[in-house]
Amino acid sequence: MHYQIDHPCVQHKLALIRDVETGHKKFRELATEITEFICYEALKNIDTREVDVQTPLEVAKCRKIDHDIVVVPVLRAGVGMLEGILELVPTARVGFVGLYRDEETKQPVAYYERFPPQARTGMSIIIDPMLATGGSTVAAIDQLKAFGAKDIMVICIVTCPEGLALVEQEHPEVPIYTAAIDDHLNENKYIVPGLGDAGDRLFGTSH
Repeated sequence: MHYQIDHPCVQHKLALIRDVETGHKKFRELATEITEFICYEALKNIDTREVDVQTPLEVAKCRKIDHDIVVVPVLRAGVGMLEGILELVPTARVGFVGLYRDEETKQPVAYYERFPPQARTGMSIIIDPMLATGGSTVAAIDQLKAFGAKDIMVICIVTCPEGLALVEQEHPEVPIYTAAIDDHLNENKYIVPGLGDAGDRLFGTSH
């Protein structure tokens, strides 16, 4: 199941981050802002508990998040979205999945994995700007499930029908939240119209 966040502020920022003239500094800022908006929507039904808070006047009945949250960036581009979630949920823990795409087979290859133990009982949020073929996302979900995680969601900035179809086929219970569902993948497995190479644009490593 997937959800596209059509809020005007998200779509406005999406137009800016797509622009080929947007430099890496502004690209990082926009990735953070878009991620925060998407995460805000994705967590709207998270469990809360009632707490008593002493105000200057009297005790107020308030609510606090009653769930461990573990954010899992897919290295390297997912790191560019991390700040956006941590600004919203600063108590979240962070795990990492290292994956790269084999240029010949186009399949994900794992090279690193590190999860906090709370991933087994809390909510794990996989973040990656681009959900393209879906292979890396499926691999990241596989790794989390093998670790013992049961409550998983995915947040990306841009995806496409091919990627959504694969993730939903392999892990139909995992919700996907995105700002855009683009048209298709090209022959090089890049999302069209997409953002280009999100990692290069985030970190200024493009030519």
